[in-house]
Amino acid sequence: MEYDKKKVDDAVLGLLYLNFFEHQSVIRAWKGFDWDSLDRLHEAGYISDPRSKAKSVVMTEKGQIAAKEMFIRDFAS
Repeated sequence: MEYDKKKVDDAVLGLLYLNFFEHQSVIRAWKGFDWDSLDRLHEAGYISDPRSKAKSVVMTEKGQIAAKEMFIRDFAS
């Protein structure tokens, strides 16, 4: 099935915002999403490399801002 990868990536980024947490002064998010989407978000500079053994990814400053924007745009009431 063909799908709009940009829309999926935006939704994943917005949903990452839901599970932000701080660990050792770094904002992280659990990475239980599609690997291809996480790889694209990493390539875009929003998150650290998802291909690590860690169960979470580090959110870059750019990623933190974009995730909040996507969450508000797509899910705020």
